[in-house]
Amino acid sequence: MNSDQARQRAERNLKKEERAQDGREAMIEYKAHAAATRKKTIRLKALRLASEAQAQIEAPAAKPTRQRSQMPRQITPR
Repeated sequence: MNSDQARQRAERNLKKEERAQDGREAMIEYKAHAAATRKKTIRLKALRLASEAQAQIEAPAAKPTRQRSQMPRQITPR
């Protein structure tokens, strides 16, 4: 094997290792972003639930409405 072939193989191995390292870094970044999104979602859900609970406490009791019968109306012939 001559020195040119050895250099080419070394360059291929170097590029392969660089791509693998880039992939590992991208996965770390992806997982960090996903964890941050989950954390933010949990925080926002807690805020929304607290706000809804507070609104239920502060809202006056709704006046009960009269419900209509579920029976169909009878049409009388004229």
